Amino acid sequence: MVCSWDPAPTQPLGAFLSLLLTLLFSTVSRLHCESESFKMDLILDVNIQIYPVDLGDKFRLVIASTLYEDGTLDDGEYNPTDDRPSRADQFEYVMYGKVYRIEGDETSTEAATRLSAYVSYGGLLMRLQGDANNLHGFEVDSRVYLLMKKLAF
Repeated sequence: MVCSWDPAPTQPLGAFLSLLLTLLFSTVSRLHCESESFKMDLILDVNIQIYPVDLGDKFRLVIASTLYEDGTLDDGEYNPTDDRPSRADQFEYVMYGKVYRIEGDETSTEAATRLSAYVSYGGLLMRLQGDANNLHGFEVDSRVYLLMKKLAF
């Protein structure tokens, strides 16, 4: 799965492989994933009643500040009369959430080389951990979309 963070332009972060599913509730599983292309780790809660995920599934993941293809910011509310092209049209599972914490690597005496960004999607949680250069666009209290699509392999 190709993952990218998109404050403006999309930067590919790599493919992720679902390593472990932990059943949290009857409708929610926690995915433990790792990037195939970059040194990034992802922990993500997914509503499996809406979007079933199996052990070993590969998926493309995009994190974006807006759904509009032209980069125009939105207010985070769904408007059924808006007919502009949307990034969501190309994905199977979309969530909207808030960045609530960013942590640096405290084992290093220099500036953090690895960061962890934490996002809550209405109580479904995500932690994306990786090189600080790939996560520099995350800011606490910012709103982001998560878009997922399974890959055939």
